[in-house]
Amino acid sequence: MTGTPLGRYAAVLFDLDDTLHDDTTSLREAARRAAAGIPPPYGTDVEAVVDSFEREALRFWGGLSSEHLVTPMISVRERMWAATLGAHGIDDDGLAVELAASYNRHRAGTLQPYPDALPLLAALRTAGCKTALITNGFAATHRDKLRNLGFEDAFDAVLLADEVGMVKPDPRIFLRACELVGVPAAGAVMVGDRYDRDIRGAIDAGLRTVWLNERGAAMPAGAPAPDVEARSFGEVVGALGVALAPGRNEAAAEPV
Repeated sequence: MTGTPLGRYAAVLFDLDDTLHDDTTSLREAARRAAAGIPPPYGTDVEAVVDSFEREALRFWGGLSSEHLVTPMISVRERMWAATLGAHGIDDDGLAVELAASYNRHRAGTLQPYPDALPLLAALRTAGCKTALITNGFAATHRDKLRNLGFEDAFDAVLLADEVGMVKPDPRIFLRACELVGVPAAGAVMVGDRYDRDIRGAIDAGLRTVWLNERGAAMPAGAPAPDVEARSFGEVVGALGVALAPGRNEAAAEPV
């Protein structure tokens, strides 16, 4: 972990995917289970299909803008699967629809929060700290995702991109979260795994930041540094200085 101590704060805002749970592993496993249903005559390699689907998903979410917010998520996933199949020489819209439905069915069963995520959220609220979730996800899928992960009642405010009409890194979405929990930006901390979406947007909004950089990504040249760069979820807990329940994270600092 690198950076400077956060000091006192009154609210912590969190990203969801790959911050509070391993969304990449979940996505790949659901895609793997769906791809196993591709008819044998196509002769596809399941892992190669999974790699292609992950690239399509990264392309969509990486380029997400407010213009995408009116697009139904089911049609987005059907297009992702059509593009995935196309990368393997398969032109079959009906199969793409079937794979999207199969992927949706399997997704819930692959979701697991990081072991200390729920204890951390509970400890923050016990210490009198407000919590909020800010995700570029869509309500059609992410309300169910929150329930499946056990996060449905874990936050004082939840901001989903299509419900608020904004996407990270728009500074307004971070300021809106602060407004909803009644804490000024200077008294809040943002925790996220994407520098470009989570960290830079929060810095521009005037928040302090904890960058969960498990994959060792490089920070853009000349970009402002986060207050803390953590290489594991445990380091996020340490940076926030919250003691979890006994046996969860005994090395954590005292509550703020």
